[in-house]
Amino acid sequence: MFNPLYRRSDLFLLFPNIFGFKGGIQVYSAFLLQALQNLHPHHRYRVFLKYDKPRKRPFSSYVPVQAQTCFICFGKFPRWLQSLLMFVSTIIMGILERPRLIIATHLNYGIACYWLKRFTGTPYWIVVHGLEGWDLAHPQRQQALRSADRILAVSRYTRDRLLAEQNLDPDRVVILPNTILGDRFQPAPKPSYLLQRYGLTPNQPVIFTLTRLAQYKGYDRLLHALVKIRRYFPDVHYILGGKGGDTLRIQALAQKLGLQNCVTLTGFIADEELCDHYNLCNVFALPSTGEGFGIVYLEALACGKPILGGDRDGTVEPLDYGKYGCLVNPEDTEAIADNLIAILQGTHPNRTLFDPEILRQKTLERFDFPQFCRILARLLKSSHFVIPS
Repeated sequence: MFNPLYRRSDLFLLFPNIFGFKGGIQVYSAFLLQALQNLHPHHRYRVFLKYDKPRKRPFSSYVPVQAQTCFICFGKFPRWLQSLLMFVSTIIMGILERPRLIIATHLNYGIACYWLKRFTGTPYWIVVHGLEGWDLAHPQRQQALRSADRILAVSRYTRDRLLAEQNLDPDRVVILPNTILGDRFQPAPKPSYLLQRYGLTPNQPVIFTLTRLAQYKGYDRLLHALVKIRRYFPDVHYILGGKGGDTLRIQALAQKLGLQNCVTLTGFIADEELCDHYNLCNVFALPSTGEGFGIVYLEALACGKPILGGDRDGTVEPLDYGKYGCLVNPEDTEAIADNLIAILQGTHPNRTLFDPEILRQKTLERFDFPQFCRILARLLKSSHFVIPS
């Protein structure tokens, strides 16, 4: 896995994966790599990927990979061995190469960063997204956070929770929010091939959710709300996209509620179809209770879609505290149903929800990729360990 003739890397990047499954952390990691390559195109990067498998020509629609980027993949090994190999490889290669900076995009990888810093003094940053950093009681992960030179929180909500719950220096906890490529997500008519695939008509109301299938995401409440929504819109259809281990339970719940004919579980949605699925819907709904930020909200907003989200987590930030979306108590089924009915009827009091151009414009002003690069550049420049060009 290690070529001793390989020249010293300027940065080590510790990611879960970026070439296969794309959840929020994976997309964030890919954007971070692309931003670093844009800012420092001549530097050398060694990227550790816990779940990806080696490939001759790595490819990601989010990352134009440069020649000086070396990937170390552990996905071909059993799960129990991946963590150990990633930890040991980070330490050994770090001692040999002495990178100028390490950035880990998952808190779990901060433990390896901490020990490498103990051995070599190598500075490191940790990205904290949400649940993995909230209510943290793991002593080694707490130590990794406290010893990090920078903690990058993806939202103000996550930063505030970290500072409230952990003994951290506020000056070292900064915000580098999620981002989006505006040209990948744009408003468009409902795609005919998706209407045909799902057996829908162009005027049929569609509610769409895209998420990892985990119960805290709020789709249970949406299914229960759908019972009431159908009284007003008998032909409404709910499309739930994403992978996870909750599929059979969701199908059973839809069957129990008599919704099996108006609910579609798509499973994984390929990158090239994401924008089309947003444009297929009349409203995007994700009333979650555990979002650190939620990149899917940015994607839906860039497509000009009304959004319903929860008011108890980081969702409030992409929706600007309700200015560009509808925020509800995610545990209140009646509120979810009533607000979705109002959005589908076009009677919701927040008229901005029905202005696709404003939704898209304001989202890109705050969260487009060039803005992400500018913030990252300032963070690198303000550090005491700026990577020389």
